Amino acid sequence: MGEATPNQTTKEFSVSPSDALSLHPSDHPGLILVAKLLEGDNYGQWSRSMKIALSAKNKLGFIDGTIKMPTGEDPRLPFWTQCNHMVLSWILNSVHVNISGSVIYAETAVDVWNDLHDRFSQENDTRIYQIRQEISELRQGSESVSIYYTKLKALWDELSSYRTPPCCTCGGMKHFSDELEKEKVMQFLMGLNDSFAAVRGSILMINPLPDTRKTHALIL
Repeated sequence: MGEATPNQTTKEFSVSPSDALSLHPSDHPGLILVAKLLEGDNYGQWSRSMKIALSAKNKLGFIDGTIKMPTGEDPRLPFWTQCNHMVLSWILNSVHVNISGSVIYAETAVDVWNDLHDRFSQENDTRIYQIRQEISELRQGSESVSIYYTKLKALWDELSSYRTPPCCTCGGMKHFSDELEKEKVMQFLMGLNDSFAAVRGSILMINPLPDTRKTHALIL
């Protein structure tokens, strides 16, 4: 019997379609998984988008190190190698050409991922500052309430992607989440036009304050 090759089933070893070492027929090295390439200053959004895409393809373990390279005569090695090279191709396709040239010779997807993280994640503080500034300066102006809220929510969500939530099994986590939500409600209300002063005042009288979604609905 010949040596096992990827996507073959042998008496010794087989890969089910749900296994992380399996590839879908639509998977190919030319795929681009994200809408915007990594250029450096957009690392936070890019890494989040890549994680979502790789998770959907059941390949997240190839960048977080949980799917280890099989050793020796392990029959899974050909399957792992093919999947690793596929994920490597997807990462290279999703970064600017000036960046891809610096990681093209890496052997594993996790090595490339860690390299990019080490180089570009330190720029997060600059982006966090920019987001906070945009939030503080954002006003409804001539926009509808829904458009204003949507812009603000996009900034909140991006800012949240840079936060590492505290690890806590006590009531402190709920208190942290409640205070964060209250801050968002205040930011939303402060940016509304003066024509909403009356309803804004009514919402601020509610105890406890409704969350952002309910506040948005009340304003509408």
